[in-house]
Amino acid sequence: MARKITVKLTANFERNLEAIESFLVEANAPQVYDHLLDDLADTLIPNLEYFPAMGRPFLERPVCSVEVANALAQLKKKLRGSELREYLFLDYLVLYAKFGEFIYLLSVKHHRQLSFDFQSLWPEN
Repeated sequence: MARKITVKLTANFERNLEAIESFLVEANAPQVYDHLLDDLADTLIPNLEYFPAMGRPFLERPVCSVEVANALAQLKKKLRGSELREYLFLDYLVLYAKFGEFIYLLSVKHHRQLSFDFQSLWPEN
């Protein structure tokens, strides 16, 4: 069996969880948040401990502008050869980084949080 890696939550990941909780409470689905926490603890984290490369390499996305190319160049310098990956987990997009024997959960967003708020763009008169 593969060697187990330690998974750590970052402060940003924890803030994202709080935002998801607020989002789901507002959507009258607080029980979904409890399921998310269970699924993170019982499925995602154990899977990452043994299969850290299961997410898609984030830096292999196509670059469509000079601004993105410059931002990615800066990000690669900060990563110093470490891996940055994204993983679709249930209704969530998880961003994580692997530094040596550690995985840091960087960000998590519910797929509905990734959409545009068209209601605020065109309010009713």
